[in-house]
Amino acid sequence: MAILEIYTYPDPILIHKAEPVKNFDRNLRKLLDDMAETMYSAPGVGLAAPQVGVPLQAIVVDASPRDEHAQLMKVVNPVITFHEGQSVGEEGCLSVPGFTADVVRAARICVEGFDEYGKPVTIDTDTFLATVLQHEIDHLDGVLFIEHIGRLRRDMIKRKLKKRAFQETKKDKPQKQSVLVY
Repeated sequence: MAILEIYTYPDPILIHKAEPVKNFDRNLRKLLDDMAETMYSAPGVGLAAPQVGVPLQAIVVDASPRDEHAQLMKVVNPVITFHEGQSVGEEGCLSVPGFTADVVRAARICVEGFDEYGKPVTIDTDTFLATVLQHEIDHLDGVLFIEHIGRLRRDMIKRKLKKRAFQETKKDKPQKQSVLVY
C-alpha cells in the first residue's frame, strides 16, 4: 500500500464529476487500499478518489472516531437512493485544509453501490456515517462542502485557499539568478 497525494482546492479535479467504475479488478482494489491508508494517515474519516487525483466514483469511509459501530467501508459507484430529515454538523475536508463550517445534510440516508469486488451493497444510516457518506459522494459530483455554506464565507475561504496555493507554487519554483554583463 502507498500513501497518495491529497489534492487541494483550487485543483480542477475537485470540481469535475467523476466517472463510474467499470472494472472491478486488482487495480481498483489497490486504489481503494491506498486511499484507505492515505485517509488514516491524514488523518480523516473519508476520502474520495478525485481527492487523490483519480476521477472515478470510489470512496473509502471510516466514521469510527465518532461512531462506535462504524468500520472501514469501500464503496464504488455510490448513489443516495433515499434521504430524510435534516442534521447540521461541523465539517472539514482534507482537500480544504484549515477550514471548517456548519453544513446542513440529510439526517438519514440510504446509499446503494458496490464493494471492491463488484458485489452490491446497501447502507442505511442515521449516524455520523450519513454525514461522511454525503460529504464523500459530493466529491464524486465535483462538490466541496464549502458549496453548502453561505456565499460570503465560501468566497472568503476560496480566496484564502487560492492565495495559499499561489504562494506554495511560487515557493516551489527555483529563483532566477541575475546575470550582470559588463
